[in-house]
Amino acid sequence: MATKRTAARLKAYERRYRKLASQLADIGFIASGSLAHRSNRCGKDNCACHGDPPRLHGPYWHFTAKVDGKTVNRRLTEHEAELYRDWIGNDRRVRALLAEMRAVAAEATALILESETGDARRTASDT
Repeated sequence: MATKRTAARLKAYERRYRKLASQLADIGFIASGSLAHRSNRCGKDNCACHGDPPRLHGPYWHFTAKVDGKTVNRRLTEHEAELYRDWIGNDRRVRALLAEMRAVAAEATALILESETGDARRTASDT
């Protein structure tokens, strides 16, 4: 049987865990990848982007992500870049919340196992 102190600590871990889980529900869409503002050259040999000094095209927003093990690049409009910025931020928040949830769960797990091991020792010594 767990002590009152152990039970109170476990309840605190459960409250913290549920609070973190509820924060997950409030997060919008997520996207894993990166956003970059890039300038580039075209394929026309006589274009100013190939001159000396070069006058590159852009800058343009690019989204880069891994899809099925392959790197995918996509040129974005300003509006799309804003959306992806939010979605990437949401993804970072999800990862941080999950890391916190794992840490709380590890503390609770250690407490539960410690409590059960102590209970098993007390039961064994009572017989």
